[in-house]
Amino acid sequence: MSTETARPITGDTAKRRSQAIAGAVAGLAVVAVLVTVFVTVRGGDPEPATPPAASAAVPSEPGAEAPTEAVPSEEAPPAAEGQPAPVDTPAALSKEPVVKGGTGAVSKLKVTVLVPGKGPAVKAGQTVTANYVLVGYKTGQIIDSSWQRGEPFSTPIGTGRVIQGWDKSIPGQKVGSRIQIDVPAAQAYGDEQGDLRFVVDILAAK
Repeated sequence: MSTETARPITGDTAKRRSQAIAGAVAGLAVVAVLVTVFVTVRGGDPEPATPPAASAAVPSEPGAEAPTEAVPSEEAPPAAEGQPAPVDTPAALSKEPVVKGGTGAVSKLKVTVLVPGKGPAVKAGQTVTANYVLVGYKTGQIIDSSWQRGEPFSTPIGTGRVIQGWDKSIPGQKVGSRIQIDVPAAQAYGDEQGDLRFVVDILAAK
């Protein structure tokens, strides 16, 4: 049996003990609140939420109009690489010409402007795009026609890629012109084809 005598609790001791208990209870209450908030925010879902796709802006006030996206202005598309620039083709060049033969013989290269063009003058070294009808000068019979093939003909001009009749007569003519070229056999395909007559529509040059 202990010989120590039990000491009574004084007023100061009781006060300190009450404060300690109250502090512990308050601490537990704070922890409980934090746990509740954490569980509520997390919602029990361990995976992070996926952000929604961007949506159109909504007006913040009644009657306000939602902003609209800028609409690009309608512009003519640029000419594709390697293709001739577009031209304002005169109405007179929209139909296939009727080409008749000539009389006699062609002694020298002759160019006759049937429809004057309003475009720039063709330069040697450029690529021209043209419609044409080729007939025998004496017979008037069609030998070749881009119209009948359904597509214009493109070629470098003034560089020896075509007959001399074209290389020497087309440079200097204006885009948009319809010209008649009477070509002696020596500046065309020789005696086998003989003298020739072309009617050429110059559609573009670049």
